[in-house]
Amino acid sequence: MTAAEPVLIETPQGAVSGLWLDPPGADCVYVLAHGAGAGMTHSFMAAMALAFAEAGVATLRYQFPYMEARAGRPDSPAVATAAVRAVTLAAEQLAGARPLFAGGKSFGGRMTSTAQADSPLAGVSGIVFLGFPLHPAKRPAIGRAEHLGQVRIPMLFLQGTRDELAQTELIRGVVAGLPRTATLHEIDGADHAFAVLKRTGRTNQEIIVELARVASNWMRSVAGVIR
Repeated sequence: MTAAEPVLIETPQGAVSGLWLDPPGADCVYVLAHGAGAGMTHSFMAAMALAFAEAGVATLRYQFPYMEARAGRPDSPAVATAAVRAVTLAAEQLAGARPLFAGGKSFGGRMTSTAQADSPLAGVSGIVFLGFPLHPAKRPAIGRAEHLGQVRIPMLFLQGTRDELAQTELIRGVVAGLPRTATLHEIDGADHAFAVLKRTGRTNQEIIVELARVASNWMRSVAGVIR
């Protein structure tokens, strides 16, 4: 398997680190943003990038400015969305003629859709959420989803049914209220980190493979790529 290539990406807040993994034969590119609590090298992010590579999708992981600076508090939406916009521009150049998608884990996915709602991201054909953080734990609400109605490109929501940041009935209702190009795929028994209980009979690695498989198939369907 091809190794990830370190890259530097200029953003309005300065350069941030990235990891570009482009396996032979990759026919789509996914800009994969990290969650609020861990950066692009977290084990989940690394495993997802490898699973996408095996599914024929190149990935560009990157650090938000606060993670690059090793600060404890996530960036404001204005800073985070500016970073998303800069990274997707860089990814568009790396992708070449291949279809480009964006999104990521929790906070990263939400900041991507927030940026898209404000103004379309260059070249991005769709957004893939790895656990959309609909509300804080034990505080069910849908306010964080209000901007999704302004997103005019297809969206894929990959959600665990034990996700404490997205009550199942609430996320189902949110997706149902969006255009038909919004799709929800539930991972039975998975939590916000997509970890599953032993009694499910499945391993966390099997879940990661499923996430990459479902997302890569969806990307190709949206882009009209025949594999």
